Amino acid sequence: MTGSSSIQLSITGMSCASCVVRVENALNDVPGISGASVNLANEAARFESDAPAATGAAIEALSAAGYPARTARVTLNVGAMSCASCVGRVEQAQKAAQGILDVAVNLAAETAAVRYLPDVITPKEIAGISTAAGYPAEVADADARVSRSERKADEAQALARRVVFAAILTVPMFILEMGKHTIPGFEALVERTIGIQTSWLIQFTLATVVLFGPGWRFFEKGIPALLRRVPDMNSLVALGTGAAWSYSVVATFLPDLLPDGVRAVYFEAAAVIVVLILLGRFLEARAKGKTGAAIQALLGLQAKTARVLRDGQASEVEIEALRIGDLVLVRPGERVPVDGDVADGSSNVDESMITGEPLAVPKTAGNPVTGGTVNGIGSLTIAATRVGADTTLAQIIRMVEEAQGAKLPIQALVDRVTMWFVPAVLVLAMATVSVWLLVGPDPALTFALVAGVSVLIIACPCAMGLATPTSIMVGTGRAAEMGVFFRKGDALQHLDEVDIVALDKTGTVTQGQPSLTDLITTDGFDRAETLALIASVEAQSEHPVAEAIMKSAEYEGVSWPDATNFRSVTGYGVEALVRGRKVCVGADRFMAQQGIDIGPLEDRERALADKGRTALFAAVDRSLAAVIAVSDPVKSSSADVISALHDRGIKVAMITGDKKATADAIAREVGIDHVVAGVLPDGKVAALDELREGNRKIAFVGDGINDAPALAHADVGIAIGTGTDVAIESADVVLMSGDLRGVVNAIEVSRTTMRNIRQNLIWAFGYNVALIPVAAGALYPGFGLLLSPVFAAGAMALSSVSVLSNALRLRRIKPTMAEGDAPHQPATKLTTQPAE
Repeated sequence: MTGSSSIQLSITGMSCASCVVRVENALNDVPGISGASVNLANEAARFESDAPAATGAAIEALSAAGYPARTARVTLNVGAMSCASCVGRVEQAQKAAQGILDVAVNLAAETAAVRYLPDVITPKEIAGISTAAGYPAEVADADARVSRSERKADEAQALARRVVFAAILTVPMFILEMGKHTIPGFEALVERTIGIQTSWLIQFTLATVVLFGPGWRFFEKGIPALLRRVPDMNSLVALGTGAAWSYSVVATFLPDLLPDGVRAVYFEAAAVIVVLILLGRFLEARAKGKTGAAIQALLGLQAKTARVLRDGQASEVEIEALRIGDLVLVRPGERVPVDGDVADGSSNVDESMITGEPLAVPKTAGNPVTGGTVNGIGSLTIAATRVGADTTLAQIIRMVEEAQGAKLPIQALVDRVTMWFVPAVLVLAMATVSVWLLVGPDPALTFALVAGVSVLIIACPCAMGLATPTSIMVGTGRAAEMGVFFRKGDALQHLDEVDIVALDKTGTVTQGQPSLTDLITTDGFDRAETLALIASVEAQSEHPVAEAIMKSAEYEGVSWPDATNFRSVTGYGVEALVRGRKVCVGADRFMAQQGIDIGPLEDRERALADKGRTALFAAVDRSLAAVIAVSDPVKSSSADVISALHDRGIKVAMITGDKKATADAIAREVGIDHVVAGVLPDGKVAALDELREGNRKIAFVGDGINDAPALAHADVGIAIGTGTDVAIESADVVLMSGDLRGVVNAIEVSRTTMRNIRQNLIWAFGYNVALIPVAAGALYPGFGLLLSPVFAAGAMALSSVSVLSNALRLRRIKPTMAEGDAPHQPATKLTTQPAE
């Protein structure tokens, strides 16, 4: 195959020869792929690929076949990017390489997140691709996050020095040239004293120092980019200022080459352009440093050292040296260095950075603690359970970074436009000069120069490149400070489009801590004995209802024997053998499946369900023994949250495996619009599809393992952070506090951020659409107005600063609803009675 590359991939999921055949068939079916061969022993596949796109298609085909290839991610720090077209060029260079699957370049953060095939290309080679394209890159390390704000501060200081130096040299030029237009008699004074030619020589000297001193960065980066036929914003500035300076040099030293009517110098314009653009870059660097404030705040929560007990001795070690199982001493007022369990001591711990709860939480032996939280007045000894990158705080930082580096769908339009923007501006500038030379009034050459330079200077794509990423960085950072973490950046846009929020019931609308309220037995069954049998079975289960039954049995002083042959039927119930007796506990559909008649207690069960309680049946040796009812109190915030969602035009649904009567009772209590009840875990996905009819966008909120499929299937999955790791991994958004109010806050952050992005894009695009014709001279025929290159430079600098300043307003977003649920309500008094 001409121009093809040999690719080898590590394949996961293969276990036998039939797997090998399936992988080979999947690869050979991909256009552009040939000669696929698979080795089961080393779990590798080799094939010929004629283009990077074909390799990407092969990866997708392998995933669809159930044998995904091993991929990896790396983040690069990328330098020399100045505008949106630079972003496009870095991405183009990366995507053209074999082994790179996906690239997202962030102009505001100056990073590139790359997903690649580690068997094909290395991080060092990936960085080299960007460097070869003219944008020096290095692999980001752990210290890069810490130093980013310092790097931006250093960059701002360096730019400030350049601005001051350039401004000092520019002021005399500005006075000499502009004074004659504004101060009566000033031109005559210059002629009588130093003379016009000497004035021009002074301006030449000062302008040359400014352009090729502080302004050299524009030529250093812009001219090579132009020669590579990939011009960027630096190219525009270099061409504009270079043209003004070159014309002025000819007028000063070779005046005979120009007609008398067009002899003029624009040294001050070239210098002022450099000063204004450097000033804009300085303000930009300062603002960019502030966009990462949330990450810096999170990093500030990490302890640097810890006091660890080893061999009975306490010693202070670097946090990186901690290992799982280490005993860590935490003194009063110190930050907890790692995730762990309290081994000794008692104290109150401030967990507001995780939960948003203002009140400290009591901690004693056996209680979990989270790294980054603050210990109160007591001393604690903690057994480390998660260290380094596995701690909750490290995962939070990683989530925020990934969200901040994401590209929203709205960015696709910007990328398409900006990729061709600079070349289009160059064409427009040449066309502008040509038109002025052909039909312009005298002095046509002067007018052509002024208009052409103005077009080059004013048409800066910086604002377009910064419009989206800066808002994402600030918006997701502010959300993190509110306890709302966007695991996937595109969720920020999709959440703004949501029409319906679907809620799981247990642990989401309700507290998730049910208590047993009723136990009604049939004739011939003793209450205490029945409760013991039920507790024996439920002791094997991890369901919240099982925990409620066991707690009630303990409270009653009932002991229970061990059960054997335990079996759980998801969505139906559980069964086991207890001292040779078969005990079944579950919903009415489980009893029906077992062929057990529930008639004697059916009315009781219906009455309990009408009260909003979850009712289950118990059977012993295929005989109906009891109906039990569990009440899970509704969270105090649920009704307010649903009301707030209604105020925002969003409908609310509840999807639950509970009976419809129970679900309807809770829905009436909190104001839910639509109820889908009695569904199995896989039925939640079908329920979402029904709600999605009419092309409506759905957000699903849940916390359990059985919610994971629905969280993944929804347009936006929102996980309650106090839920299971499986649910959190399946979600797009995580509410760390476990408070449903976070849903409203997440939607508000999404809407405010998207509104901010649209404002930025309207400004950035509108600015160029409106001012490029003005710079070209569109107002001259009717009003005699021609935009000066100096004003063009000021407007260009202002556009980027305006976009950044608007994005930084997102730091002032306030939580719409204060988080922190009310204390859990006491358990309802247990009712036990025989059936009538």
